[in-house]
Amino acid sequence: MSKTEIRIEALYKSFGDNAVLRGIDLELYQREVIAVVGGSGCGKTVLLNHILRQLIPDSGRVKVVDHSDPESPLVDLAEVGEFELEKIFQHWGVVFQRNALFSTTVLGNIALWLREVKGLEEDAILPIARRSLKSVGLGSEDTFLDQPSEKLSGGMAKRLAVARAIAMDPAVIFYDEPTTGLDPSSCAQIHNLIYDMHYAVEHRTTLIITHDKDLLQRLRPRTIMLHEGKVFFDGPFEKFKEAKSEIIRPYFDIMPLLQERHIEPEHIPVSERKATWI
Repeated sequence: MSKTEIRIEALYKSFGDNAVLRGIDLELYQREVIAVVGGSGCGKTVLLNHILRQLIPDSGRVKVVDHSDPESPLVDLAEVGEFELEKIFQHWGVVFQRNALFSTTVLGNIALWLREVKGLEEDAILPIARRSLKSVGLGSEDTFLDQPSEKLSGGMAKRLAVARAIAMDPAVIFYDEPTTGLDPSSCAQIHNLIYDMHYAVEHRTTLIITHDKDLLQRLRPRTIMLHEGKVFFDGPFEKFKEAKSEIIRPYFDIMPLLQERHIEPEHIPVSERKATWI
């Protein structure tokens, strides 16, 4: 039987009068590929930010595996201190919606998390950076490592964001809208990259927030659809694709339009955020 990686229990979250999450219950298992889908404003990003401990729930719990403990216990994120939280983050990689690259070099982007989260020394960082860049199809020579990240194309910037995440050698990797705004060729490359990065490590779990129908076709993930702050569908992609539901069918048909445009993040007041990632 598969082991639980993340358990979400009766999760509620509102911003003022806007109830975004209205009782989410989910059991996410190790080694799964999971896609969370749904219309804009349904709570996808808010759910992800709870898992990443960037938001604190109004009520309910988010429990995650602590991979730093040999017994890999489930721990309640609301009950762990900063030191314990840092140990959990050492086993996670995150690819943010707009990449969230730092205004520094290619190497600087990869090095910062390895230095600050993993606590690695400089001589250990360089070979990891070269290996991670090569694994996502980017150059690993000094001239590329020294290149400013803002000079990269959209597709290359996304690859760098993935390289930064996998440099952590994560047990869990999170992707927030990994292909939104990219051209079709770059999208196809990122589809293959996400597939390869999941199966490159036997124990890895992959969680993706997306509107990308082609990505779902490529990965055939467990698909979870949120609607009005609740889990409306949870099952194989094939059943999601074939569903005749009056909620699923219109969303499925409009997914390409949602994917083409740049989606604005769901409104989260700065005062509600809890900074956890550098």
